[in-house]
Amino acid sequence: MLKHYIRLILLSMTPLIELRGAIPYSQLVDLPIIKSYIVSIIANMIPIPIVFLFARHVLNWGKDKPIIGKFFHFCLEKGLGAGDKLTKNRKRGAFLALMLFVGIPIPGTGAWSGALGASLIGMRFRDAMISIFLGVIMAGIIMATASYYGFNLL
Repeated sequence: MLKHYIRLILLSMTPLIELRGAIPYSQLVDLPIIKSYIVSIIANMIPIPIVFLFARHVLNWGKDKPIIGKFFHFCLEKGLGAGDKLTKNRKRGAFLALMLFVGIPIPGTGAWSGALGASLIGMRFRDAMISIFLGVIMAGIIMATASYYGFNLL
């Protein structure tokens, strides 16, 4: 049981997978949905302040390096795309736009890309963290509901 929770935590902290993959995993291995939801949200949020504060600098540094350059360039493009989407809504509510960007669980829209996008447009740290947290809660509810009922129907 402990190994499943460790995997759940690691999946939740992994970019592009995050809790969108962790919560369905928890249902595949028969973990309790409420505990999985809470653990996934906490684990998903752990790296986000670091991403917000440092990722842009690291990605800019590494985008021209031989081995890591392509991946760093991809991540920077993904973050710039997220930032562009948020910038369009900046005057009309970047907070809400970021929350929805993170909260609607479709590929490429998660806490990692939301944090990078918020950082690239210069959003305040506090506002970005609250918005991302609310988005993660929303995505968690959607994924937990879909996973729980989806796997229990099988």
